[in-house]
Amino acid sequence: MIDRIDKIKTFVLDMDGTIYLGNELFPFTKKFLKDVEDQHKKYYFFTNNSSKDQQTYIDKLEKMEIEIKPEQMMISNHVAIKYLKEYYEGKRLYIVGTPLLKHEFETAGFVLTEEDPDIVLLGFDTTLNYEKLKKACQYIRNGCIYFGMNEDLNCPMEGGTFIPDCGSMARLIEASTGRFPEFFGKPSKYTLDYIIKETGCKPEEIAIVGDRLYTDIAVADGSEVTSILVLSGESSREDVEKSDIKPDYIVKDLSEIIR
Repeated sequence: MIDRIDKIKTFVLDMDGTIYLGNELFPFTKKFLKDVEDQHKKYYFFTNNSSKDQQTYIDKLEKMEIEIKPEQMMISNHVAIKYLKEYYEGKRLYIVGTPLLKHEFETAGFVLTEEDPDIVLLGFDTTLNYEKLKKACQYIRNGCIYFGMNEDLNCPMEGGTFIPDCGSMARLIEASTGRFPEFFGKPSKYTLDYIIKETGCKPEEIAIVGDRLYTDIAVADGSEVTSILVLSGESSREDVEKSDIKPDYIVKDLSEIIR
């Protein structure tokens, strides 16, 4: 492991379950970040959580005494914005999402609508209600282009609890409409391409670190990017044994990467 890690120039870190849990920063996180800097390597954060915007995460890290530049905070929202701007410029969006998610798209110049959209975009909507769900299903059933922000089924919280995430909401809509979206967040190819371009590194110089097999680890599957599973969040060794998705390395938490 040491030889391969020595070649890594950039660590792309998941957040919930990797550097903190809910609002509780893991005690080893700051030391890991300092050691990365001391070895003249870089680190970025990438969260699939589309319920908030980039600045909210920067502010959250600052409260935890972790100060970063905006470009170090990657988020599934921006992967979607980049793709939709390139391929669907001028299309009207119906977003099932929080006010913060909608604000990011409005700021990026998209036209949001409640009626007759061209595209339905499903986010991790912690403000979900029946009216939103009804409209989304109606538009999707009628043939709208349909995308999802992140495939996560659950969002980890403090105390080892979980709440339903975007992937679970997508399954609910699928049960009604028969349609399941293509996602932008991890593990999509859109995210991997985004990470490689934004870091400016070759795939073999990047390590993606996270606690979920089907998102954090799967995004590097079949590529030269190194995947490191931490057991401080959702996935366990038993999950790895049962899964077709295998990380390059498994560690208890970030502190084992340091050692």
